[in-house]
Amino acid sequence: MTRHTPRYLEIGRAIVQQITSGVLPAGKKLPSVRLLSQERGVSISTILQAYAWLENRGMIEARPRSGFYTKAVSLHHVAEPSFANTTPKPTKVRAMPTIAEILRAAMNPDTVSLGASAPSPQLFPTAKLNKIIRRIIQENPDHSSRYTFPPGAETLRREIARRSIEFGCSFTIDDVTITSGGIEAIVLSLRAIARAGDVVAIESPTYFGILQAIESLGMRVLEIPAHPRTGMDLGRLEQAIKKHKVKVCVIMPNCHAPLGYVLEDEAKRKTVELAARHGVALIENDAYRELAFGSRRAKPAKAFDTTGSVVLCSSFSKILGPGFRVGWVSPGKYRRQIEDLKFVNSLATPSLPQLVIAHFLAEGGYDRHLRRLRDTLLDHVQAFTHAAAKYFPPGTKLTRPQGGYLLWCELPDGVDSDKVFQLALAKNILITPGSIFGTGKRFNHHLRLNAGILWSSAVERALRELGQLCSAM
Repeated sequence: MTRHTPRYLEIGRAIVQQITSGVLPAGKKLPSVRLLSQERGVSISTILQAYAWLENRGMIEARPRSGFYTKAVSLHHVAEPSFANTTPKPTKVRAMPTIAEILRAAMNPDTVSLGASAPSPQLFPTAKLNKIIRRIIQENPDHSSRYTFPPGAETLRREIARRSIEFGCSFTIDDVTITSGGIEAIVLSLRAIARAGDVVAIESPTYFGILQAIESLGMRVLEIPAHPRTGMDLGRLEQAIKKHKVKVCVIMPNCHAPLGYVLEDEAKRKTVELAARHGVALIENDAYRELAFGSRRAKPAKAFDTTGSVVLCSSFSKILGPGFRVGWVSPGKYRRQIEDLKFVNSLATPSLPQLVIAHFLAEGGYDRHLRRLRDTLLDHVQAFTHAAAKYFPPGTKLTRPQGGYLLWCELPDGVDSDKVFQLALAKNILITPGSIFGTGKRFNHHLRLNAGILWSSAVERALRELGQLCSAM
């Protein structure tokens, strides 16, 4: 625990760990509030706060005149999703009309949004960012009266470069190009490296936006199976590179969407070396890396790049707010092509959001916000995992995310997640069906949950109803 973690959270998380590991089975009585306060050397109100926190997340329950008891199930009996043991071959990406339906439903305020990949607005530092906006407006009223041409605002590029030493890189301001969100960074990178008809290797499953980008550019996709803990099968990747003339590979080694794994540094190094050995470029989707759990900060694969062949794409959308639409790319040896394409594609990224984020990074509030956000998201992921284990039908398999806020669920055979999506939407519950995270039908009985939203009785009720729909099917 960091020194910033409140005592009640330290105690609550210690109890969660005991429940998860099976030390405290379901129905076990917890120590009395007075006894635990004495054992821990804290006030009774601190223990009450810890128990209330656990109760709100469905981990324990209060029984009248009896005390507090555990009610969350252990995860020992819940398996992780299966490894997609398939032979990859290049294919065209099919259109995915469900995505438009998901985006429309996400805009409905009456929907319990368990599908859209964004934390609750309350988790963003909105008040602080609004203060910065007001200050910029006062001090620099003509902030948006001219274009901020590629590579983007120097103040923001300087702050990103300054922070790069913390994650194993050493960028200059010229090594950073600002984009309108992370997906533009990825699309520009694909366009700079490959052409229509070229083969793009990806992890399977993968973020559906990558599939859409490949489809829009007329490229072919080669899906390499990814393990829920160890990521892409490098042996299969090497075979595929030799057989199918792969031009570029898109990877997400940190807080993978949707599997949630964080690769060990050695696995990242091997991936970079494998690609370099065969002359294949790597595009690294780094949108969630700073949300990795644990005290040690994760490095990007870019940290092991010695040839300039790894293009690092990132975004502030998952951390500061998706509405800012500010991303960035460290383009390596493709810098000139990406800057030119950025100019042709959108001329410039809006000035005000760049200035706001640059100020926030420079003033020191960013790291404090990250610590709080990571702690909160870890709690959310645990609460969602236990609720899914409790309410979903027997045989459901769940990932153990090492960062971010996405939970990947493999439902029992015969449960069609596309049908579950439609039935749930009729009840104002939004999920993301697994079918859009790959080609073909291999993920048709999977779904992705967004654990980034604030836990509430409405969320728990939605998960319970979702589990009932899956069980009925």
